[in-house]
Amino acid sequence: MLLSPKLAILQSLDAMNKVQMEEVLDYIKGIIHKPAKKVDYMAFKKEAMKEIKQALRQEKGKRKLSAAA
Repeated sequence: MLLSPKLAILQSLDAMNKVQMEEVLDYIKGIIHKPAKKVDYMAFKKEAMKEIKQALRQEKGKRKLSAAA
């Protein structure tokens, strides 16, 4: 008889001892907290790329002014 994934997970959790349950809980907590860090990293990366682009535009404008003079 095939078990549904949810039922299979529940049965495997019932078969675990306390140490194993704590390890699974720590693993799940680690997964849950990582996306927030990734979002922070992505926001940081986006802001850094924006600043780099702005700096390159300013440098390009300075070169045009010095070439025209």
